[in-house]
Amino acid sequence: MNKLRILVSLTNNENDYQIEQAQSAEQTARKLGVDAQIIYADNDAITQSTQILKAIQAPEEERPHAVIFEPVGGTALPQVARAAATAGIGWGVLNRDASYIQELRKLSTAPITAVSSDHLEIGRIQGRQFAALLPHGGAILYIQGPAENSAAKERTLGMQETKPKNLHLTVLRAQWTEESSQRSVRSWLKLSTSQKAAIDLIGAQDDSMAIGARNAFEELPNESERERWLKLPFTGCDGLPKTGQAWVRSGLLAATIYVPPNTGQAIELLVDAIRNKKPLPERALTAAVSIPALSELKPR
Repeated sequence: MNKLRILVSLTNNENDYQIEQAQSAEQTARKLGVDAQIIYADNDAITQSTQILKAIQAPEEERPHAVIFEPVGGTALPQVARAAATAGIGWGVLNRDASYIQELRKLSTAPITAVSSDHLEIGRIQGRQFAALLPHGGAILYIQGPAENSAAKERTLGMQETKPKNLHLTVLRAQWTEESSQRSVRSWLKLSTSQKAAIDLIGAQDDSMAIGARNAFEELPNESERERWLKLPFTGCDGLPKTGQAWVRSGLLAATIYVPPNTGQAIELLVDAIRNKKPLPERALTAAVSIPALSELKPR
């Protein structure tokens, strides 16, 4: 067989976790001796669908042997998945439950799987962090990912499971990027209700959005108001060594959650299935951990 070609489609090239996903893909591809082409969808589901479909419909000598992608929108591109399966192209979905996978695995000889972070557990860990940081209760400004995104939904559900009832949320939306979170918090600060809000903690569903929130508060012209907001604990998720973990060490974040990148794991599974005909699990999960450990979190 010619050198295996793997197409990796990620949501954007701005979010620190997506950047780490790309690096994980490149490192694993080098280790396994396969070609990995990485493309970005600029947070647009139609762009992502078009890009992947174009690769699937390329001449046989150019098309990938497998596609691995992290969905932008609310669906995991079921029609594109069927096109890949029909063409005998392997298919790996990252960080999303795709209801069609079981059906496609029955209909196609191509290797098909999903590799995900355990987003419910990530949310549960964040709820426990909130409880440790605010043991007497309080109010949280909570910055979620996109409304249609299942990872954002599951992280919220998990957080609600473990969050004490004496912690109350004000919820904002952003697009998994620092800039989008900064815009969202900036807009919220213009509302009269924000002036009356007694917030005790800012919790974001990823580290870049937590930093985006800090950036918005740093723009406040009133020095005492600015200092009041910036003294609050900020928490995020993803916890990558050069970003989230570094921000915890420097004090920009009170806590984060380390979520290992999973593109490398998905590439290894699909390459093993293609080369060695090794059975592929329908779904594989990575494990997340609190940073610092929950027992080390200091109450506000």
